[in-house]
Amino acid sequence: MVLSLAACNSKQSTAIGAEESTEQTVTNKDPLEVIIWDTNQQEGLQEICDLFTQETGIKVDIQVKDWDSYWTLLEAGASGGDMPDVFWMHSNNSQMYMNNDILLKLDDYIEKSDKIDLSNYMDEIVELYTWNGSYYAIPKDYDTIALWYNKTMFDEAGLSYPDETWTWDDLYEAAVKLTKDDGSQYGFALNPSNDQDTYYNMVYSMGGNIISEDHKTSGYDNENTIKAMEYVGKLIKDACPSSTTMSETGTDVLMQSGTVAMITQGSWMTAGFLQNDYMKENCDVAIIPFDAQTKERVSLCNGLGWSAYAKTDRPDDCWALLEWLGSKEMQLKQAELGVTMSAYQNTSDAWVNCTDNFNLQAYLDITKESSNDVTNQLVLRPYSYNSTVWSSAAQTALAKAWADTSLMKQTCIDYAQEMNAAIAKENN
Repeated sequence: MVLSLAACNSKQSTAIGAEESTEQTVTNKDPLEVIIWDTNQQEGLQEICDLFTQETGIKVDIQVKDWDSYWTLLEAGASGGDMPDVFWMHSNNSQMYMNNDILLKLDDYIEKSDKIDLSNYMDEIVELYTWNGSYYAIPKDYDTIALWYNKTMFDEAGLSYPDETWTWDDLYEAAVKLTKDDGSQYGFALNPSNDQDTYYNMVYSMGGNIISEDHKTSGYDNENTIKAMEYVGKLIKDACPSSTTMSETGTDVLMQSGTVAMITQGSWMTAGFLQNDYMKENCDVAIIPFDAQTKERVSLCNGLGWSAYAKTDRPDDCWALLEWLGSKEMQLKQAELGVTMSAYQNTSDAWVNCTDNFNLQAYLDITKESSNDVTNQLVLRPYSYNSTVWSSAAQTALAKAWADTSLMKQTCIDYAQEMNAAIAKENN
């Protein structure tokens, strides 16, 4: 496996102030307030936190917010001083939050811990939550992208299932064959908001990029990026539901309702799919296709971090929870429960084995060496100081190209200028 960066280890626990922390646990009966944005992970993470409560006496209340509300709440809290104790951090926002002293600095805690050694996690994920040499989150997970397909639809069409020999051309040809003229079934689905889990993978596989390695220049006007985006346009035009349908209905919903035959989707969606009877009966997952010309099979990769509020009045309790969640034992537990792949190295095989309904090995195979001259590659999700600004703007800009695919090339060229302007403001 080759790991590249689309844009760009410590020591061994007792929490700092262990004596104070023990007394704090006894006297403070209020639960730590923890917020996340994924309902599918709540049950498993609460089980892990309940074990923490049994061990320490510190209660934990996990609340779920939708993605937009989550960041609105954190932004308001950062301004007004009322933040949850512990929360997820994402590469879109991590640099800005670290730079503005919103996250609890973890250096001294990590130094004294016998449970957390950052060399046990993927270096690139650790780097996402490092600022000026200090650490502000404990890696929670990492993710990859794979191809979900409807076995029943493939069987009815007399088509072989996707496998490691599939190129993006194979996917297009199958998607067209699986699309019915009466509009009852489509071969594929994607929309501009599905960046990491759809078209980003096609772009990098075909030799393009979304942002330069120094995080300062847009790649949307790169000729290989445009080639990939024109492939996206062809796929939309010939094998996808209308752009309106795809913008109003998530690709996961379209898959679960039997509307589309294939989607590319992140490993983080698996917990939800495991709860859906239609998916378990009709669907499976294969490794993501590669590009026939470059011989590159690329999966975008990201990883969340567990962070705490810098001004929490219970820093030792917060650290105790972060240390628990990041420990090898609880990372293994997270994988075994099927919550998601775990950040701690060599624990995600347990996630693959959490079910026999789906071939989850497809998500891990991208991390292994390939054959037939194909290179497997993980590319870290593109980011900059404030990625949310330009990634959200891209969704708006690309919507017109989704509605009229003949505009794809010019839309990408025009948007590259807008993205460059947004990045320039970050660097001033």
